[in-house]
Amino acid sequence: MNTTIWMALALVLVLEGLGPMLWPRVWRRMILAMAQLPDRLLHRFGGGIVVAGAVVYYMLSVHGGS
Repeated sequence: MNTTIWMALALVLVLEGLGPMLWPRVWRRMILAMAQLPDRLLHRFGGGIVVAGAVVYYMLSVHGGS
């Protein structure tokens, strides 16, 4: 796998870990609130994040690589 993808995954893990490490109470409340959302809304939210990530990756690979 491309080194850039592994570095991006490492950055995601670092950013995801900052929430519970720095703001555990806020993070816990956010997770509990998300657990109450309907599945359909979570599917749309997750799909939007995937699309946004793919667009950012495409933009950086096409325009940022030169």
